[in-house]
Amino acid sequence: MEATSAPLAWQKIGSWSGHGNAQTDSFDIGFSQCRIRWEARNENPPGQGTLHITVNSAVSGRELALAVDHRGVGRDLAYVGVDPHFSYLVIESTNVDWSVTVEEPALTGGGAK
Repeated sequence: MEATSAPLAWQKIGSWSGHGNAQTDSFDIGFSQCRIRWEARNENPPGQGTLHITVNSAVSGRELALAVDHRGVGRDLAYVGVDPHFSYLVIESTNVDWSVTVEEPALTGGGAK
């Protein structure tokens, strides 16, 4: 007999955008994995942009995971595995505009978590 599971969907926890360095509001990662959808754009001057994003503990402030370390413009998904935790992002950027969305898994259909 073949095992079946409910399809995996992703739900948004939070979304931020800006230019330069930032620290996001705290959010609750309720699963052991989350994903970070990021984009770096409008690099000026060309060839000089960086984007560095870490997931930090909202309790202790310590870094839990490096999510993004990128030069130039681009976009991607970063999958981060951390224990369920109240967290925040530290975003360090130079010469780019950025946008970041944190998502966590959500089972859909009739499946149990």
